[in-house]
Amino acid sequence: MKTSRYLPLLLLALASCGSPRVFRQHWLKEKAPGYFKARFETTKGDFEMEAYREWSPAAVDRLYQLIRHQYFDGAPLYRVLPDFVAQFGSLDSTRNASWETVLVPDEPVIKTNNKGVIAFARSGKESRSNQLFINTRDNHRLDTLHYNGVTGFPGIAVVTKGMETASRFHSYGEKVHAMPDSLHGNPDGYLRRHFPELDYIKKAVIIK
Repeated sequence: MKTSRYLPLLLLALASCGSPRVFRQHWLKEKAPGYFKARFETTKGDFEMEAYREWSPAAVDRLYQLIRHQYFDGAPLYRVLPDFVAQFGSLDSTRNASWETVLVPDEPVIKTNNKGVIAFARSGKESRSNQLFINTRDNHRLDTLHYNGVTGFPGIAVVTKGMETASRFHSYGEKVHAMPDSLHGNPDGYLRRHFPELDYIKKAVIIK
């Protein structure tokens, strides 16, 4: 059988398609450096952030793990509430279940929720895992908001370049956030069909 001279090029193209990595449990033990920077490439442009481990050590470790292992690549910005927050993360429940095997322990709010500060979304005690939001205005009430036995949303990073990008993400309000749970297993087709203007993170990388 004759081997095509184009086969190596084809394999290279397939290898660079950006499909998510197969999850490895040991990723959840990785520690972030005391400070790191990351760049998020989105369908509306790029933004950069800086994370400081002292602000919320366990949560910054998780942020580092998520970026380093390509969790956010292809993730939708599914809950954009103008002049409030832009929330993002995968809606694939199968993918999320792996990361949720170890949840991030609760920590006090050290970094306030100023405009540009990034924090994990959460729904109660020890529920931080993989969903993040960018504050698109000063939201200081989120520092002390108490519900379901937990207080506040600790800031973990801050946007340092491209904050104007966050203000341009398309908003469907709470419509995508309220998507039926039955569709969360493999939501891509549904999202692109029903929410065609939704913005996405194309790639997130740690930068030197």
